[in-house]
Amino acid sequence: MPYSSKRDLPDAVQAHLPDHAQDIYRAAFNNAWEEYKDPKDRQGDESREEVAHKVAWAAVKQKYQKSGDEWVEK
Repeated sequence: MPYSSKRDLPDAVQAHLPDHAQDIYRAAFNNAWEEYKDPKDRQGDESREEVAHKVAWAAVKQKYQKSGDEWVEK
């Protein structure tokens, strides 16, 4: 279920991440969704969606960090 726009992202992502971080999240999620479609490419029993969300958060954390209740650019 790739995200076609930021409006389609999960509510928690929209509510907490700045616009640029949402763009990073969406791009990373969509890429991981395709890259890990084959269960053999995933570790353990994680679903395709779980892996894509983990990859997306990891991508966001490369450029942003949480400061108090906000995500700010590093």
